[in-house]
Amino acid sequence: MALRGHVSCLLRAQLRHRSHSRAKSVAVLGAPFSGGQKRRGVEHGPKVIRDAGLIERLSSLDYSVHDFGDLSFQHFEKDEPSLGVNFPRTVGAASQKLSGAVSRAIGAGHTLVMLGGDHSLAIGSVSGHAQQCPDLCLIWVDAHADLNTPMTSPSGNLHGQPVAFMLKELQDKIPDVPGFSWTKPFLSSRDLVYIGLRDVDPGEHHLLKTLGIQYFSMRDIDRLGIQRVMEATLDHLLARKQRPIHLSFDIDGFDPSLAPATGTPVNGGLTYREGIYITEEIHNTGLLSAVDLVEVNPFLGANREAAETTASLAVDVIASSLGQTREGAHASIDTMTAVKNDTELLCL
Repeated sequence: MALRGHVSCLLRAQLRHRSHSRAKSVAVLGAPFSGGQKRRGVEHGPKVIRDAGLIERLSSLDYSVHDFGDLSFQHFEKDEPSLGVNFPRTVGAASQKLSGAVSRAIGAGHTLVMLGGDHSLAIGSVSGHAQQCPDLCLIWVDAHADLNTPMTSPSGNLHGQPVAFMLKELQDKIPDVPGFSWTKPFLSSRDLVYIGLRDVDPGEHHLLKTLGIQYFSMRDIDRLGIQRVMEATLDHLLARKQRPIHLSFDIDGFDPSLAPATGTPVNGGLTYREGIYITEEIHNTGLLSAVDLVEVNPFLGANREAAETTASLAVDVIASSLGQTREGAHASIDTMTAVKNDTELLCL
């Protein structure tokens, strides 16, 4: 089954790239989960993103859209911190459940859109994707690196640690955390690129440098421009071979003036044009296979308008990653109706 899914994933990626056409089918999967951090409200992210018109927008792009609804997650009443990690059993079980759902959706031939929820969910979404496409590469758009290990995390919150659980090079740095025996590291550091960093913890900075991970901070984006950043990103990930892309997009990658309803905003983030350019360029590869959109928290907007603005931005990100362009993107039209002249009309 896994081998069949792997072959299918490779064939679909090659066909998309050669034809440069949109995928035929998109699966939308909600993950209303907040256990990776301690601020309530982010579990309502999937609902507000759907309410902002996501399904209608994707349908207008000529996709067959399959909304699989929301997963339900168990919260363990007795889930004491372990090895410096908060809610390990709850997050581990949620990640495992999401991993299976993502694997099944991608194995069935869909391009996946996962709506979070907090960013700890990426442990599940990327690992599920990797079950079907073990050679995938990961683009992580975020204000934060989310690369802390349980031993370096200042907070113990798992939404700041998901990438560490994925990287093969950190296998000996991750203790046996309760709830995570189901997963093993599956991603090489050379198959990861960060975009938009501007709030990196000391332990994360050390790992970025020692592992040689490719990253572009906001200073790099200011210095190089977003076009050169994307050229370098895609060259780094795809120059050796064409392979599926997983985009994990934290809404706090944007400046808080654009995305106020999120849990850990950091000033000086991506502009609207920069964020949308990132997703447009990823779409243009024809290799996008899965998208996470996480950390929309409607409880944290100053008012209803702030929450709706953030959710609407999330819809724009997803839609542009799947083919919406700023020059217009509509359902395909094969032919244009010819204008009939007066003689033809009289003959009718």
